[in-house]
Amino acid sequence: MPVISFSYSDFAQLLGRDPGREEFAATVPMMGCDVNRFEGDQVELEFFPNRPDLYSVEGVARAMRAFLGLRPGMPRYEVNDSNIDLELDESVVAVRPFVVCGIVRDIRLSDATVRSIMDMQEKLHLTVGRQRRKVSVGIHDLDKVRPPFVYKAVPPESIRFVPLAAGTEMDLREILLRHEKGVAYASILEGMELYPVILDREQNVLSFPPIINGTLTQVTGETTNLFLDVTGTDYAAVNLTLNIISTALAERGCRLESVVMRYPKRAPFRTPSLLSRKRSLKPSAANRLLGTELAVNDILQALGRMMYDALLGDSEIEVGIPAFRADVLHEVDLAEDIAVGFGYRNLTGELPRAMTHGRELSTGFRAERARQVMIGLGFHETMSFCLTSPGRLYAAMGRPEGDAARVLNPVTEDQTVLRTELLPSLMELLRINKHHDLPQRLFEVGEVVTGRRNGRRLAAVLIHPRASFTEAKALAAAVMRELGREGRYLLKPDDRPGFIKGRCAAIVMEGSSAVAGVFGELHPQVIVNFELAHPVAGLELDLDVI
Repeated sequence: MPVISFSYSDFAQLLGRDPGREEFAATVPMMGCDVNRFEGDQVELEFFPNRPDLYSVEGVARAMRAFLGLRPGMPRYEVNDSNIDLELDESVVAVRPFVVCGIVRDIRLSDATVRSIMDMQEKLHLTVGRQRRKVSVGIHDLDKVRPPFVYKAVPPESIRFVPLAAGTEMDLREILLRHEKGVAYASILEGMELYPVILDREQNVLSFPPIINGTLTQVTGETTNLFLDVTGTDYAAVNLTLNIISTALAERGCRLESVVMRYPKRAPFRTPSLLSRKRSLKPSAANRLLGTELAVNDILQALGRMMYDALLGDSEIEVGIPAFRADVLHEVDLAEDIAVGFGYRNLTGELPRAMTHGRELSTGFRAERARQVMIGLGFHETMSFCLTSPGRLYAAMGRPEGDAARVLNPVTEDQTVLRTELLPSLMELLRINKHHDLPQRLFEVGEVVTGRRNGRRLAAVLIHPRASFTEAKALAAAVMRELGREGRYLLKPDDRPGFIKGRCAAIVMEGSSAVAGVFGELHPQVIVNFELAHPVAGLELDLDVI
């Protein structure tokens, strides 16, 4: 979870009073965070990822001001017109299609302000921005460029400028190859023929999003007016990010101004737009969700302490939600904030009216019993990923391609499908541990996905110079006996790919055609595919069938 660091004295100045260290340390956890460190003047708070508006000292001071009742209700910010335009060119729509901008005037860049801006920008890049892939933020000295601005996509070699932390001009492709930030985030623009840039009317480069800004607009101690640009692939996310940064800086007494955004095939609009959203909530619904009997006035006060505007209508409460809050999606979210605003410590508990006793599901009992059996037989338990690759699941096991469920946006090439069996995962673990002494006996009780349904299985492998079908058969018999299935199954020959022909058998439950498992000696080619050099015997049982 994001950790916010700031100066306590800076926080007290933003709050408007010093609440005292004891009151601060006791109150801030009630707002939904953990105090990681509070030493001297330095504070570290850890917040949940659903509250990016609290990723700065300004946001924390604003929230606590309402929570303490110093200024309850929704904060309001005046946004004046700047008459500055930014045009989004059609060329950038296929590259990075959204941009919103804003202007912050009369800012005083103290050391605390600079640290807060940098930390907030980095936290938003990491969380809302998904490492800049979804959202990236540019902060510029407005007085060093001349509007209007244009956001467009250009060939990489057609633009040259001096990026931040570099002493020489580079074109866009050179930045991706040679600049530290370019190397770190080049994958975001991988495969694109055109790259996005923001230019002023004299073709000066403000930004090469989402990679780096230019030195021309570098913010210094003399900067008094800021130009903010937020680009990305999701309009709601870029708009939220601009609102968070703009309102946080407004907490320091800055003036906000809007920028006219000109998109193709759309009427011009201004950002930031800090219009609140509205939701309705019945007091009875809030009490039902919380299990409380709060009076309407208590609910209204609790909402005010959480920075909402709340007015009672005929039978519902009309709730105004600040533009910098994106976590309110349902009345349940409002009910949760009512509990926070009222104070969890003020909620009284009561004994349940009926006593019930839980018990373990039969599938869970069977899985735990299987673990105990395997440990008793001298095997070591392992736990592997449910995600794997087709190469490991099929090709390495000597089997044709199957219908395993695929991941649309895999993180790595090794995790592109959901496994349909456990043996390939155990074989991969043997490969990783091949430098250890033999014999090795491994097992896993885990989930597989077949036919788009989850199932639970037990698999085991053993590797040593004398591993054989006979040993696999003895293992299968021992496991079935200890699981209480002795004499209730049949063994049938099986020519399953991946096993040596004639040294593989299926376990079929008596009175049923359902195959409960398979065991045998792995084929030499499979052993070679996993870079092993000794015979391997394996077993896999379907715990949902036996």
